[in-house]
Amino acid sequence: MEGAELVGKMLFTWLTLVLGLILLPSAFGVSLGISEMYMKILVKTLEWATLRIEKGVPKESVLKNSASVGIIQRDKSPMEKGLSGLRGRDFELSDAFYFSKKGLEAIVEDEVTQRFSSEELVSWNLLTRTNINFQYISLRLTMVWVLGVIIRYCVLLPLRVTLAFIGISLLVIGTTLVGQLPDSSLKNWLSELVHLTCCRICVRALSGTIHYHNRQYKPQKGGICVANHTSPIDVLILTTDGCYAMVGQVHGGLMGIIQRAMVKACPHVWFERSEMKDRHLVTKRLREHIADKKKLPILIFPEGTCINNTSVMMFKKGSFEIGGTIYPVAIKYNPQFGDAFWNSSKYNMVSYLLRMMTSWAIVCDVWYLPPMTREEGEDAVQFANRVKSAIARQGGLTELPWDGGLKRDKVKNTFKEEQQKNYSKMIVGNGSLNSESD
Repeated sequence: MEGAELVGKMLFTWLTLVLGLILLPSAFGVSLGISEMYMKILVKTLEWATLRIEKGVPKESVLKNSASVGIIQRDKSPMEKGLSGLRGRDFELSDAFYFSKKGLEAIVEDEVTQRFSSEELVSWNLLTRTNINFQYISLRLTMVWVLGVIIRYCVLLPLRVTLAFIGISLLVIGTTLVGQLPDSSLKNWLSELVHLTCCRICVRALSGTIHYHNRQYKPQKGGICVANHTSPIDVLILTTDGCYAMVGQVHGGLMGIIQRAMVKACPHVWFERSEMKDRHLVTKRLREHIADKKKLPILIFPEGTCINNTSVMMFKKGSFEIGGTIYPVAIKYNPQFGDAFWNSSKYNMVSYLLRMMTSWAIVCDVWYLPPMTREEGEDAVQFANRVKSAIARQGGLTELPWDGGLKRDKVKNTFKEEQQKNYSKMIVGNGSLNSESD
């Protein structure tokens, strides 16, 4: 009995500390300064570790690493120019060299595929998963790393798992209860309160530190908020500062339970798998939503997949065909404290969340941009590109024209056929010229 009583007291003390120091401040959106103190200590520690690494790494290895960057230089000239020096008339066997060269360039990691792997760090941040290029420096640095492992896995991880469990449980229970109320301004207020409180608790579960900029441009009701996409927690990052109506596919399991509870309290837009393929149905439901100026702004990630915090890839035009006002938002994470990018082809959701909860912290900046509307004579694709450019500039991200769907899908046959047609035109063109000269 004594052992059981001791465990009970420890559990009671633990929950009391969590409730008093984290949950209640989160509910009211205030901070007791604990997170700020933790971040200051963490920054000083990482700065010290960086200096130790710089002193311990020989200059020869630094030069060697810097020289290994950019070995491959791709020729971006068109096919006609690339083949002009290799072929004479009609088909030439030497044409195969050109296509072989292009094939080898495609095999090597290019500007598209490297956006689907974790962002490279300038210096080691004392996380095992990012120390591939580092080696033993000193006993002192090793001891600090061991201490960090103990803190992250024995202190922070249990605390974060507890907070995540409480936040998700309160979200399901709270939205279910609020959903029983009749539609009214009170229901809407309670729904927003539950969403904000639970999302703030979940962000605390990641030791999240978020800096919001230009709050005067926050998305308004009846509008559409579009943002670059790095991680599933992008939703938490934005919902901590304001409520949104989510758009997405219906899931099963725990995610399905959360979705069914949330939609009772707030008009989120969930689609069945078969409905997602019907673009006209999706557009119709979204237009109906934004037509009601009392409903929350819709949150959409037009890239359709997670990109590694360095770039913004092609925005799907569907979000920009709906009409209404677009509120762009740029999100940029600081990779020094933790890698927020979700490589879904490498890690499942559980593994990803474990990596997040064993990181030092999640630190990011969020910029609200001035609202944008579709200009006269501008089609949906041009409008999407204009919004994407604004987000990329503000977030300091590289703007790429490629479809993020290349992460999972094979290259479309239309792209291959286009190259085949270009080559065929060259052959036919040379043949006709030669026949006329003969």
